[in-house]
Amino acid sequence: MINYNRKKFRTVSNTENGDTSSETIFEYQQTGNILTSKYRGGNIVEGHLMALVDENGNIDMRYHHINTSGEIMTGVCDSTPEILENGKIRLHEKWRWTSGDFSEGESVLEEV
Repeated sequence: MINYNRKKFRTVSNTENGDTSSETIFEYQQTGNILTSKYRGGNIVEGHLMALVDENGNIDMRYHHINTSGEIMTGVCDSTPEILENGKIRLHEKWRWTSGDFSEGESVLEEV
């Protein structure tokens, strides 16, 4: 299992209907297979996520945040890790809003 504890990630790409950007930083904490994170930056004033990590490092998460428009947004996301040549982790994410327009999207995060 990949251990994400104390790792930081930045959004490197996102579909237009997403709120995160290259200014958004995620700070992961992990105990066993339970993953949590605070995130903020760009259009995100304050955000949190809770997730479970499987034996292959895949992440099954639920998230919520307040954006700069003052909206509370919620969603679900499945994240698949890729280990880069430099040893850093890239996360390929497929997500869906559970608020707002309920649309779906994809994003990529990389360890900083």
